[in-house]
Amino acid sequence: MSWGTELWDQFDNLEKHTQWGIDVLEKYIKFVKERTEIELSYAKQLRNLSKKYQPKKNSKEEEEYRYTSTRAFLATLNEMNDYAGQHEVISENMTSLIIGELTRYVQELKQERKSHFHDGRKAQQHIETCWKQLEASKRRFERDCKEADRAQQYFEKMDADINVTKADVEKARQQAQLRHQMAEDSKAEYSSTLQKFNSEQHDHYYTHIPNIFQKIQEMEERRIVRIGESMKTFAEVDRQVIPIIGKCLDEITKAAESVDHKNDSQMVIEAYKSGFEPPGDVDFEDFTQPMKRTVSESSLSNSRGDGKYEPKFGSKSKGKLWPFIKKNKSPKQQKEPLSHRFNEFMTSKPKIHCFRSLKRGLSLKLGAGPEDFSNLPPEQRRKKLQQKVDELNKDIQKEMDQRDALTKMKDVYIKNPQMGDAASVDHRLSELEQNIEKLRLEVQKFEGWLAEVEGRLPMRTEQARRQSGLYEAQNTSAVNSCAQDRESPDGSYTEEQSQETEMKVPATDFDDEFDDEEPLPTIGTCKALYTFEGQNEGTISVAEGEMLYVIEEDKGDGWTRIRRNEDEEGYVPTSYVEVYLDKNAKGAMTYI
Repeated sequence: MSWGTELWDQFDNLEKHTQWGIDVLEKYIKFVKERTEIELSYAKQLRNLSKKYQPKKNSKEEEEYRYTSTRAFLATLNEMNDYAGQHEVISENMTSLIIGELTRYVQELKQERKSHFHDGRKAQQHIETCWKQLEASKRRFERDCKEADRAQQYFEKMDADINVTKADVEKARQQAQLRHQMAEDSKAEYSSTLQKFNSEQHDHYYTHIPNIFQKIQEMEERRIVRIGESMKTFAEVDRQVIPIIGKCLDEITKAAESVDHKNDSQMVIEAYKSGFEPPGDVDFEDFTQPMKRTVSESSLSNSRGDGKYEPKFGSKSKGKLWPFIKKNKSPKQQKEPLSHRFNEFMTSKPKIHCFRSLKRGLSLKLGAGPEDFSNLPPEQRRKKLQQKVDELNKDIQKEMDQRDALTKMKDVYIKNPQMGDAASVDHRLSELEQNIEKLRLEVQKFEGWLAEVEGRLPMRTEQARRQSGLYEAQNTSAVNSCAQDRESPDGSYTEEQSQETEMKVPATDFDDEFDDEEPLPTIGTCKALYTFEGQNEGTISVAEGEMLYVIEEDKGDGWTRIRRNEDEEGYVPTSYVEVYLDKNAKGAMTYI
């Protein structure tokens, strides 16, 4: 079966068919290209979906992923991310193995098809030329024969006419002979042209055209094979990622099977267990007897105090309120702001102490809980303290690792002075030692509170609790009062009135805290860039270009503490001065 013999006269149809084949190939390329775009879009949507439901770092949502069900969901999200990656692999492989290869092949196919049909047209033009030559030779032979017949008839007519001269008869005879000779020559030429044409025609239809059509047939068959191989590759690309996708699905199934409802229930208990005992029965109170009304020890009010929850700030609260029981504030507590209860103290001492109290060791901010988590139930407090101890131990380990690394570097510098100055790391080593010591003190403090909660140490005495509550109340009052009076130069900082529970704090012990303090050492100098009018207490006025001493650098609140002489010191906005710190001064690393 050959196109050359079977379709020898279908040159135009073969040309249309091969063009249709190329169109089919290009259509398939376009199909695969759109499939790759769909795969990429699907992968992108899967990744966005997985990212959308990922827990945010350092958020409450991240804490919820400690349960087995939420961990399984997180594993599902991660596997979906890998699942999306496999669809990206499908797109990449189809692009390189199918689209790229077929695109190059189409270009080659078009060039080959153009060459074959060019040869076919050339052969067809040649046979048409031979046919035209044969037709011309045939017409010339026919014309010469007709003219020879007319010349012969004219000669015979002249020869039969007795009135015609002999010369005219001779002339007619010569003309007839000439025409017969021309007819013979045309016949010979026609015969030769006919033989040549027949030979060319035989070669055309039995040699040239079959060869050209055979090449076109082979080209078309290669195209068909190539598109079939591409379809097979299309399926293989999908099949190659099926094992990995199967693993992703297996991991999702494994994560789902790891969900443990009992474990999650236990974690809920650990997360919210308060450690308190339920209240006892309420005793009957007999109002018929003429005696003062009393409340039994097993009443609800006493059972509230059984939780051993220590009130803060020396308040008169009886203890932690039980769930679902609200305690109404008195009218005095509702109306009188916390900061107004310390007016006498704030007017008796300079406001600069408020800034110093604000910067001191209390990490309490407006609305934040106490440092020892004593506002939490016992079980929750123990967990928070243990978490804090673990974090501090990690920080200590990091500082110790840095110290060990710097120590090794110093040893290298001592042995090889050309590599660096050993004294250059002494300052950093000193800082690390100070940081480690501070962190260890913090650990000891939190471990003491933890031991108290866990019962390893005896409970604090009433006097110690009173002093602790007094110190926290003093610092909290300083925070509230200073927040009202401390303003930026444009007066933009204000404090909303806090409605905390009523506190009574003696001012005598708090005053003594500052009476014996020594003046702070200078840690550098500064130059006033602008004039600042220190109208608020605790601030100091400066003139543009004035040189002053720095005794406390900016701690991130936008204020720097400076000194003009022994008696004049205060805070100025950091943006109003240009500070020149003395790197060797110890005060530069001191936090008030």
